[in-house]
Amino acid sequence: MNAISPDLALKQIWTVAGCDPGALRSVSLSGADPGLPSVYRVGSLASATIAATGLAAAEYQRLRAGRRQHVSVQMRRALAAFRSERYLRVDDGPPPALRDPVTGFYETRDGRWIQLHTNFAHHLQGVLKVLGCPGNSDPTAVAAAIHNWDGATLDQTLADAGLCAALIRTPDEWAALDQAKAVAGLPLFEIERIGDAPAEPPPRGADRPLAGVRVLDLSRIIAGPVAGRALAHHGADVLMINGPHLPNIAPLVIDNGRGKRSAVVDLRDATGREILRGLSTSADVFLQAYRPGALAARGFGPEELARLRPGIVYVSVSAYGHEGPWAQRRGFDSLVQSASGIAFTERQAARCAEPKHLPCQALDHATGYLAAFGAMVALTRRAIEGGSWHVRVSLAQTGRWLQSFGQIADGWQLPDLTLDDVRDCVATVQSEFGRVLAVQPAEEMEQTPAFYALPPTRVGAHEATWV
Repeated sequence: MNAISPDLALKQIWTVAGCDPGALRSVSLSGADPGLPSVYRVGSLASATIAATGLAAAEYQRLRAGRRQHVSVQMRRALAAFRSERYLRVDDGPPPALRDPVTGFYETRDGRWIQLHTNFAHHLQGVLKVLGCPGNSDPTAVAAAIHNWDGATLDQTLADAGLCAALIRTPDEWAALDQAKAVAGLPLFEIERIGDAPAEPPPRGADRPLAGVRVLDLSRIIAGPVAGRALAHHGADVLMINGPHLPNIAPLVIDNGRGKRSAVVDLRDATGREILRGLSTSADVFLQAYRPGALAARGFGPEELARLRPGIVYVSVSAYGHEGPWAQRRGFDSLVQSASGIAFTERQAARCAEPKHLPCQALDHATGYLAAFGAMVALTRRAIEGGSWHVRVSLAQTGRWLQSFGQIADGWQLPDLTLDDVRDCVATVQSEFGRVLAVQPAEEMEQTPAFYALPPTRVGAHEATWV
């Protein structure tokens, strides 16, 4: 397996998208793996996906200004961005708590390992019920209950119950599954024309690439919100839409809410659906990270929105992809790592007692940047040739791509990067949460610097209207 550099990874993204290869002369990447303690080339993944996003923004700005600009990405800054939630601090407080105590790895009766993901209360309660220890969220009790199960049986039982877990598989075990075969049949991402519409060139003269672009962000946690955040730091008007009943994780609301406004709309009732339809008629990008088909059931699938708003760019983010028997399975970054052999490989290389994840939520962040990249490529195509567009990305497709990069045998021995190591990558902003210290955009733009025009805000702080 040949090692892949950041430049080659960026070229692969650019080629899959069918973009003008001449634009690659306007980008420079510095730094080399390993950048974090891992056998995987996480730094190349970070540098390439962030550079692609910056370059796509520069190309869209070129439609306004008529000239190209240089984009540069330092790997160390890209990796800081890939760990933005870890470096977040509020009022000089402690690192944020991002995990429920029950989330983690457990050994099963047959000597396998399984990962539970219980960061939402209803997922935790569902898992405890299946294990026969409802109300007892002591990890020791959970571990004892899991010792009564064989790994594959528990994995399937939890999946059938709509809960979040993953059996730790080797890469070969994953490759043998029908879901892995379905993912292998997909490109890294898809940008598909789904309808006709007149060309919509951006107005000339704006000083930010996405000025005037309206984005509806219907996503939570990391991958989707990172995509919306990236669009915001290039100047888009991003309106987050949350349901009143949907849980969130407070530090991620802060970290990924920068640059956005936030409203609550209940899609379970007709009034809420009508509000979202009204917002959609004036939107340019509709970004959603629900499971495949979930929003279509409410009348907000890509084809429906292309009819409602010709020229829409619809972006779908999923865990395991839109094809295959696991398309409807709930998933998060760490679960995809566990299912696809990444956690097994990291453990094997580091000779750990239990499975080991990547040193950051690399699949989440990379998929988020790829989603933002795809949205901007589609906006550029809409500006030139018209049409409505559908962009599809998934954590599993991104994970498969990372696994193709080759490995660094002793990469796991690298010292970790602490907050003090990346002080030059963070900045402080005053917000309703207090004084927020957070990682800044990693792409350096020669003419249109990326920045957050708005501080983070609480869920539902704004009206569900466009400014």
